[in-house]
Amino acid sequence: MQEMNGYAVIMAGGNGERFWPLSTQAKPKQFLSIIGGKALLTLAVERLQGLFPPERILIITAARLVPATREAAPDIPAENIIGEPYKRDTAAAVACACGLVRRQNPDAVVCILTADQLMEDAALFRQTLRDSMSVAVARDGIVTIGITPTYPATGFGYIQVGDPLPSETETRFHAVKRFVEKPDAEKAAAYLKGGDYYWNAGMFIWKTSVMQRALETFTPELAKLSDELAAARDIPAALAVMDRLYPGLTRISIDYAIMERVENILVASGCFGWDDVGSWSSISDHLPNDEQKNVVIGECESIDSTDNLVISNNRLTALIGCSGLAVIQANGVTLICPKARAQQVKELLRKVETRPDAAAYL
Repeated sequence: MQEMNGYAVIMAGGNGERFWPLSTQAKPKQFLSIIGGKALLTLAVERLQGLFPPERILIITAARLVPATREAAPDIPAENIIGEPYKRDTAAAVACACGLVRRQNPDAVVCILTADQLMEDAALFRQTLRDSMSVAVARDGIVTIGITPTYPATGFGYIQVGDPLPSETETRFHAVKRFVEKPDAEKAAAYLKGGDYYWNAGMFIWKTSVMQRALETFTPELAKLSDELAAARDIPAALAVMDRLYPGLTRISIDYAIMERVENILVASGCFGWDDVGSWSSISDHLPNDEQKNVVIGECESIDSTDNLVISNNRLTALIGCSGLAVIQANGVTLICPKARAQQVKELLRKVETRPDAAAYL
């Protein structure tokens, strides 16, 4: 049964730049506990309970974040928390995960998941993973999870789907026509109206043998990394392999490296209340608000101010006549912007990085 060979790999190496200044290089987004009183990474591990035992959950993070990751995921065996020595984007992390899982079980089917997203219905999410593993095994293919769009988002990639595929599972599956990069507002509106596009949630399910063949076909250098990790006698030996090979790896996403080039891809319809929680504007949807529709964490006093998000650490924030703003005070920085422009925080960070005192604020 595929569940006996099922593994989950959680990608947790991101910098969380869109949640600056609360998110920093030392404590990125996956360690923030704004929602639900627990770190996003902790929630990502907890929603897998009942489907994967802790010994079959791996977390791939940055080497500098291993201690914080172990603290946020104390039930995961320490040897299953692997730190990449250099940032080489998601294709390298996936190849690393593929090799490490093959080292434990060469017949495994793997769910590549994320550390910084939310799923409203954890039980349905697990069922979707269960069905996706079944289909990945039966069809010897790659399954990606698509989310039915609810608004014309410009911050997500999209997947155009074809006809539904016959399946006895609860989850609906479609063939993939193409992957589309983040669109402008006009294209996003057309995708929403067309009805045959899903948001790309960045989650993938496959047998390690299927992924290894794809790596060998399209990215031989990553296939070599995966093979050497699969052959490593222990975790220290695996880390030594990564230290040796990572400097020479091309920095490329798994979408560009593999997903846009292979043919045996299917889309699982994800209906479990997914949220990328990709910017300050999205936080407000998950937190209680007051009578003026303000979401406040910390201390705030206001007059004639509505629909604001205020996070104020160890100080008082005061608002007069403000509407639709994100006001974030943390780590010696005050960020103020319209919530509608919160996606530009990454752009602002590029400017902060040029300051001579940048290290104090990052």
